[in-house]
This record gives sequence, structure tokens and C-alpha cells, in this order.
Amino acid sequence: MVLAALMFAGILLLFLDFTGTWHHWVSWMPKIQFLPALLALNFIVVIALLVLTLIFGRIYCSVICPLGIMQDLIARLNRKRNKYSFSKAISWLRYTMLAVMVVACVAGLGSLMALLAPYSSFGRIATMILQPLWRMGNNVLASLAEKADSYMFYATDVWMKGWPAFVIALATLLIVGFLAWKHGRTYCNTICPVGTVLGFFARFSWLKIHFDADKCRSCSLCSKNCKAACIDYKSMTVDYSRCVTCGNCLEKCKFGALSYSHPKAAPSHQGEGKVPQETDKGKRNFLMVTALAATAALAQEKKKVDGGLAVIQDKVAPERQTPITPPGSVSAKNMAQHCTACQLCVSECPNEVLRPSGSLLTLMQPVMSYERGYCRPECNRCSEVCPTGAIRLIDLADKSSTQIGHAVWVKKNCVAITDGVECGNCARHCPVGAIEMVPLDEEDEDTPFVPAVNEARCIGCGACENLCPARPLPAIYVEGHEVHKEI
Repeated sequence: MVLAALMFAGILLLFLDFTGTWHHWVSWMPKIQFLPALLALNFIVVIALLVLTLIFGRIYCSVICPLGIMQDLIARLNRKRNKYSFSKAISWLRYTMLAVMVVACVAGLGSLMALLAPYSSFGRIATMILQPLWRMGNNVLASLAEKADSYMFYATDVWMKGWPAFVIALATLLIVGFLAWKHGRTYCNTICPVGTVLGFFARFSWLKIHFDADKCRSCSLCSKNCKAACIDYKSMTVDYSRCVTCGNCLEKCKFGALSYSHPKAAPSHQGEGKVPQETDKGKRNFLMVTALAATAALAQEKKKVDGGLAVIQDKVAPERQTPITPPGSVSAKNMAQHCTACQLCVSECPNEVLRPSGSLLTLMQPVMSYERGYCRPECNRCSEVCPTGAIRLIDLADKSSTQIGHAVWVKKNCVAITDGVECGNCARHCPVGAIEMVPLDEEDEDTPFVPAVNEARCIGCGACENLCPARPLPAIYVEGHEVHKEI
């Protein structure tokens, strides 16, 4: 289906893009996902999706949800060999997963919520697995372009943002992919809490799949091609709570025994023996369009050298007592309650500051660390793309006055003391002037100058930590704040 393909391509490219341009066009797509809209208290989108379901059934799962569309793509690869069959709904598992999700949302258990959220599961797969492959392919093109004296492509760093998130993303891809390959929409109809909620409303949808008993020949083609396993051709019934309105059954029925219509408009039981007309695909595609309109060189590791003389050690992240959350997240509590760990902010961060947390309580939710860059005052992209309200939209002026943490000087690591050299890198590059170089001993003329941090002025951007020459641990680092402050 064209609409599903466009939605899937748009969201996928949003996660893969590292140029910083694609989000200007399609950043609205994550915001019409059901769970992110619910967490962001975007009731207009939530109500629109529910109305959409009450009219068309679970069309959301086939046209809007990227994880659902991904399953359809995987199932299609095995379509010639795969024959489905009707199976009864595993209701106890569906509603147990829904109850777990509700408890996780109410209790602010973001890590548990993240494991069950379908859009977030797709986001982790795109960010942790597909984006590195995308970047590697770009680097190959950049290498070829360089040989041709072309600047059409440029190389980017490929690095592991977080092993726990990668392992979970890989496990999700393997499990969901296997279920889709062998059994179609099993994941959507047994585990996905969004599918369960929409399935409840789909029972009362205005348009549904109906059988015409006079035309049905019990050929079982509808059941064999139903990836939701919700059509029982023997009893001529459809489990509407699991039907995702994909239309496969309508296309495969050779006798015109199925229709997608309102019950009162369902075909009458007459005309036995007449040659059935082919299903009107144009009408169904029109309904689909109306439904969507209603919701408006391979990264080889190189040694870093200074002038070709000395190998520079990579920085190591310091141990922070309080993790740093992005400007706009307000507090660690707000982040835990609203973040579904979709990794969109991580994939979109141009400064390589955000990465998924490895802590059990905040597993896969974004935290900040400054080994590869710092949070530049002129960038607020993470707040622009966050669909759940975990990182609220913040303008650049407010960002520059938001204190997400404060810098702490570590005397034993400072090169002014360990190497006896003048430095002052942290003070020179502090964008808010919160660091001043002062003599270590005011009574000694030969004493080295060391940084003094004005905590009331520091915003925790991490420029000092990132640009500190001390290795492997920096001599100055940022401690996070549980609750952000305005200065």
C-alpha cells in the first residue's frame, strides 16, 4: 500500500538521517503515533486515532505504525511459502501485557514501558542497527567520491552508542522478525498493548469485513492469506479486535464473498450461482487515503594522533552521581514518566552527546555524556523531534538559561598540576563565562593557574569537559541535576 510505504519510509529516514534536514519535513510522523501522543497529552491526535479506528477498524496498525508495517514487509518476503490459518485470540496474554503497560505508565517505569511500546521498538532497531549500516554505506560512497575529487558525500563516525540498547534492539528484531516471517501479525495481536487498545474499539467500527454466505465456497483462501489469523472461514466469522484492515482477504477471494462495508450495507444473500465481480480496490484505496488524511569506506577504526607524533588516548566517561538529562526534559522524573526510549533524540543529536542509558532504572532512556562533543547552545533538535513530551520544546534563549548540571574540577587530573603546563582550555571555551582561571596558591608567585567554577552561572553544557586535554579522565566534568534550574 502506497500510504503505508510513504509513512514507513518517512519515519525510517527520520531515524537514519544524520544531515539534520529530514526532520524539518517529517518530524510530525512520530507525533501521530498512539502511545507518544498519549504520553504527550496530545488529546487531539489520540481522539483522532480512536475515531479513525471506530470508522475503519485497526487501519492504524497497517498504515501508521512503523513496527506493524515492518512486520508486513517481512511477512511479504515469505508470502509464497507462508499459509496462515485461523487461531483463537490469546486474550489472557493480550490483556496482561496491556495491564503491565498501564502500571508502567502510572508508576513511571520508563524502562518497562519502553520494552512494550511498538513505535519505540522500531526506533531502537532503526537507531542501533540500521543507522550504523546506513552510515557505513555513506562512508563507502564518501571514500569513492574522494577518489573522484568529489565532495558529494562526507564521512561520518560510526560508533556504538550503548551495548544494552543494541542487544535489546537486536533481540526485538529477531523475535518480531521471526514471528512475522512465520506467523504474520502474532506480535501485534498477543503482545502489543496499542494493538489491544485499538482492537477493543475496532469491535465497534463502522466498516468491517463481512461474509456473503451465498457466495462463499469455503475455499479457505481468506484464512490462508490473513496474517492476523482472525478469519474463520468455516464459521464465516472475523475477529474484528485482531483484524488490521490490510485487505489481503478481499484481494484473494475469487468468489466475491467478502466485502468491506457497514453491516447494514453488507451484501444480501442472493444471486447464488452468479459470477462474482472483482473486489472494488479503488473504493478501498480511497477509504485508506481518507483515513490517513484524517490524522494529518566502512567505518574503519583509526588511531588518533597529534601531529603524527603521539597517540591520543580516548576519553573515558567520568562516574556521575546524577545522570544528565537534555535541556527541556525538566527533571529526571519527567523523563522517566514520559520517555519511551525510542532513540529518536539519540539518532538526531548532531553533537553525539546523547546516548541510551545502561542503568536499570532508566534503561535505554537518553542521557548526556561529553566524550565526543558537547551540548551546543545553538542546537535544540532533540526538543524539536521528541514526540512524547519527555523533552519539551525549548527555544535557544531558554536553553542558554537552563541549568541541567554544573561543572566540577578534579585537581588530581588537571594538566596544570600533573604536567606543570599552562592550559585554561575550559575557561576559554565556556560559552557562559562560568569558569575563571585563578592561582592555586595566592601567596606563591610560581603557582599554576587552575579553573574555578561559578556554579550559579554554569549551565552544564559540557564544553569544558569535552575540550579538557586531560586523558583518559577529564580534569573537569559535569554533574547532573535531578531537577533543572533557570538562571
